[in-house]
Amino acid sequence: MQNLLLILNMVAPVFLMVAIGYLLKRLGIINDNFISVSSKVVFSVALPALIFSEISSVSIDQLFDINQIIFVYIITILTFFISWFFAFIFVKNRADKGVFIQGSFRANYAIVGLALIANILGETSLAKASLILSVIVPLYNVLAVIALVMYSNREKQVLISHTVSEIIKNPLIIAIIAAVPFSLFHIKIYPGIADTIEHIADLTLPLALIGIGGFLSFTDMKKASMLAFLSSALKIILFPVLGTFAAYLVGYRNQDIGILFIVFASPSAIASFIMAEAMGANSRLAGNIVLLTTIGSVITISLGLFILKENGLI
Repeated sequence: MQNLLLILNMVAPVFLMVAIGYLLKRLGIINDNFISVSSKVVFSVALPALIFSEISSVSIDQLFDINQIIFVYIITILTFFISWFFAFIFVKNRADKGVFIQGSFRANYAIVGLALIANILGETSLAKASLILSVIVPLYNVLAVIALVMYSNREKQVLISHTVSEIIKNPLIIAIIAAVPFSLFHIKIYPGIADTIEHIADLTLPLALIGIGGFLSFTDMKKASMLAFLSSALKIILFPVLGTFAAYLVGYRNQDIGILFIVFASPSAIASFIMAEAMGANSRLAGNIVLLTTIGSVITISLGLFILKENGLI
């Protein structure tokens, strides 16, 4: 019981911020324009500042674990193909297949994941978590485009070239490249500049979590299809169990298995809705998956962390 209360106290602040965002939207204090603009600020400025701050302040050779990165890639690609298999069996409408696949494997690790890691594993885990984020985001983007393009009538070459360009210009990738020299050569940043970067980084999690809450709509959840529920079950139940059990078998423990669990257990990314909308896919299905996984992950993440804690793994 003590471990359960401890986990709930650690998880609750993250999802309470999401609930506050939902309440603010319902009260009319924030609107869709605020959510859109704040999301751009988080993605383009605040989150890169957080990643730069965390990685530049520590020695990268202590963080960089090629085996762990390979492990994350293998599990992510595996979940992608399992999602494809389920889509092939259960999804009849061609336009829904890519959305189903993307919603099942693509995680909101950048926001919900980092917030949970900071609360549960401590600030010292953020640097390693940020490094994993920087390498998994391109993989998410590439796999998501493959899934959507396969079932899209749009010009594939244009979409693929655009995606490659977006990955190269991704602010998160730029942030880690910029941070590497500071980490490798232990370059000290002028205190005034370092403090400014940290203040900007501090905006990331509260602003992003409030934006997620504002995005949610329980009206849409009433219209959620069985496909949305199936995709959500894969995302927040099956894949976290498979990924974390594999991590346990490989030998990961403590901080590492905690980070990996959160990577696999984080709800579907809001970016999946945005990408589905941009590519003319079923954005309503994408939005429902985001909604269901975000709400459901409150229970599944709490339960998963409790099990890990009870068994002395974190």
